[in-house]
Amino acid sequence: MQPQANWVLSDGLSAEPIPSASPQANLHVRMMHRCLELAQQGAGHTAPNPLVGCVIVQNGHIVGEGFHPQAGQPHAEVFALKATGARSQGATVYVNLEPCNHYGRTPPCTEALIQAGVAEVIVGMVDPDPRVSGEGIARLRAAGILVEVGVAEMDCRKLNEAFIHRVTHLQPFGILKYAMTLDGKIATTSGHSAWVTGSESRQWVHQLRAVSDAVIVGGNTVRRDNPQLTSHHIHAAIAPARNPLRVVMSRRLALPSQAQLWQTDLASTLILTEESAPEAPQALLEAQGVEVIRLPSLTPKAAMKILYQRGFLSVLWECGGTLAAQAIAQGAVQKVLAFIAPKIIGGDQAPTPVADLGFTQMPEALSLEGVCYRQVGADLLIEGYLPQSP
Repeated sequence: MQPQANWVLSDGLSAEPIPSASPQANLHVRMMHRCLELAQQGAGHTAPNPLVGCVIVQNGHIVGEGFHPQAGQPHAEVFALKATGARSQGATVYVNLEPCNHYGRTPPCTEALIQAGVAEVIVGMVDPDPRVSGEGIARLRAAGILVEVGVAEMDCRKLNEAFIHRVTHLQPFGILKYAMTLDGKIATTSGHSAWVTGSESRQWVHQLRAVSDAVIVGGNTVRRDNPQLTSHHIHAAIAPARNPLRVVMSRRLALPSQAQLWQTDLASTLILTEESAPEAPQALLEAQGVEVIRLPSLTPKAAMKILYQRGFLSVLWECGGTLAAQAIAQGAVQKVLAFIAPKIIGGDQAPTPVADLGFTQMPEALSLEGVCYRQVGADLLIEGYLPQSP
């Protein structure tokens, strides 16, 4: 099963007609789902931009398609209009996100649609970006183009949940991923953790990394597991072996001199540390191509601020329980992906995926929302969202 582009990783979108809906409504839903399929092809490459697909229809038939492949490239509407040519005149355009109406690195898509002479634009959702929100729709309507908004809106919002979170909360979308045994352990009492889950689950995670902008671990994970944290040559939709930025949080730079994460020919690595950390380890790491940034206080919140400044949409936390608890407590995690293997290893001191959150009563527990379950090989994957703070 391929992960759904966007760090959402749902089972996919159904384009089946809605029995109670009109033929026109069914057509709108099918075309919008096609937009989402196209948009997913840019997953992992568009940050800080959203995932957008566009379909152009004449007389019920698709005459042009396009998607936004990466930041700095033309938007989906431009590619679709180019593919359509003169057949754009009087056509219906489907796009999962409101067309932009401002000049950025590319001209406004609204003007391209107006100049092409399209008759109608069907929009999946309003763009939450304050530079766009509602203005693209208003511009199209002012030009005499019919605009319908909200077709398959929930699917459109899920596809771009990372983009929505970034523009509304000014930080990347955080996903905590962990694998544990049936009795809630991520390793044995000795620290051995290879492998908790089966090969299918591990491949699924490699695909998840391929559509994430960064993956974060703590220093203890580096010392104990010597991870690689790459996509392991899983092929993304438009580019092979796309890897996220690998981020290590280490207050004192007490890290091994040699590690797979220091092999920067595979993927870039960033170490976040504190200003008081010793200088000598930093020099050794930088000599291997590793970037090191010193912060006054090393916290998950501070790490997310750095990654937001780099334009990232999604950040994958693959850390141990202590750092995971800190990330949850500081609002750096919005979504949880928990792989549960049908194994029991026991051990009073065996590590668990999330350390102390300070809760002493069961009603204090964080109840995930929007939970779904699926089997991956022999393992169970539980996906859900942490409740949003008021």
